[in-house]
Amino acid sequence: MSRRRSWHTLIVGLALAGAGSVPALAQSDARAPVRIAVIEAMSGPFANTGEAIMRNLRFAVERINARGGVKLADGAHKLELVPFDSKNQVDEALLLLRGAADQSIRIVMQGNSSAVAAGLIEGVNRHNQRNPGQRMVFLNYSAVDPALTNEKCSPWHFRFDASSDMRMAALTEVMRRDREVRRVYLINQDYSFGQQVSRSAREMLARKRPDVAVVADEFHPIGKVKDFSPYAAKILASGADTVITGNWGNDLTLLVKAAREAGFKGSFYTFYGNALGAPAALGDAGVGKVRAVAEWHYNAGEPGMDRAYEAYRRMFPRPADDYLNARMLHMTDMLAAALEQAGTVDAAAIARRLSGMRWTAEGADLWMRPDDHQAIKPLYVFTMRKVGEGDVKRDVEGSGYGFQTTLKVPAADLALPTTCKMAKLPE
Repeated sequence: MSRRRSWHTLIVGLALAGAGSVPALAQSDARAPVRIAVIEAMSGPFANTGEAIMRNLRFAVERINARGGVKLADGAHKLELVPFDSKNQVDEALLLLRGAADQSIRIVMQGNSSAVAAGLIEGVNRHNQRNPGQRMVFLNYSAVDPALTNEKCSPWHFRFDASSDMRMAALTEVMRRDREVRRVYLINQDYSFGQQVSRSAREMLARKRPDVAVVADEFHPIGKVKDFSPYAAKILASGADTVITGNWGNDLTLLVKAAREAGFKGSFYTFYGNALGAPAALGDAGVGKVRAVAEWHYNAGEPGMDRAYEAYRRMFPRPADDYLNARMLHMTDMLAAALEQAGTVDAAAIARRLSGMRWTAEGADLWMRPDDHQAIKPLYVFTMRKVGEGDVKRDVEGSGYGFQTTLKVPAADLALPTTCKMAKLPE
């Protein structure tokens, strides 16, 4: 059986377990695996992002299991992922959260949708209040709406990605230096995250580059636009020289492809323009013009992550599967450390160890700020180049295009203030 077919079989089998068709193992059973619910869109318009997430998490978990798993008070336990298909819907995610709780799963992961994450935070809060003996902890790897660690913060929620405000702070540091930026077109998905990207872009540009004109502030339905050519035509007609977008998944790929086909020659400042088809869609038109922001990229020159990347590609050699995120490795490694320090899968014990934890493995420089459970870390802003240019040795998804560091913004410059009033964890 091929690797792809084997992985598909694994996903289907675990999803059936998530649906309740397989008897659940209580995590109190000696040596039973520590199960982790991954509530994510595994079907629909963002299925490609869900598949990429599962590859990252599978790689991260198998690294832990290869060294014997996690050592709890009663011995070593393997980690086990249990995927649940939320279809990117809040109501569906909440039903799946209840299903995970019914299976005695105490650890939940999610990230691709801030709206879903907000719903899960509320759901976990309610569940933990009503079921003090069966509490759950929520680890967020990519839902970046700042509200999640401000007014909606929770002692049970931990964000390992940078917030959209932190990402925008890094991007606008480059824009502050880029004098070619004069006319900006904002285009984002029409939900909480996209709206926050727009707000923070306008606020930070006004402060750092008051000479820049925002020529449009556009929103489109999330996951429903199949043809972005009308939007590309408006970008072209506006005279914009720069597009800022927080779009992700197919909404990003289709947007940049339409812009290229329309003849847009300006720059894209993106949150996620470094993978899932975007570089290949842009081709030569993106060279020197497309920038993205993250905690790491393939040509950052961090030896620890270089080794992790090589191991990931051995596990997933297909070019289409080439999408490794450092934050998911850091999150899983920190979870493993918290489990071993706690000696138990009790959610409160895990949360107490994660809150305030500092992590420096594999080039990471991460602090889980106890005030709001926001990961504070440096960010890279990087620019699309052809492989072989400068220090661009690795491409993305076999496209022939990679990224080169433009600016590394230190963590101290990204530790934005929080309004979180964090509730205390129960003893």
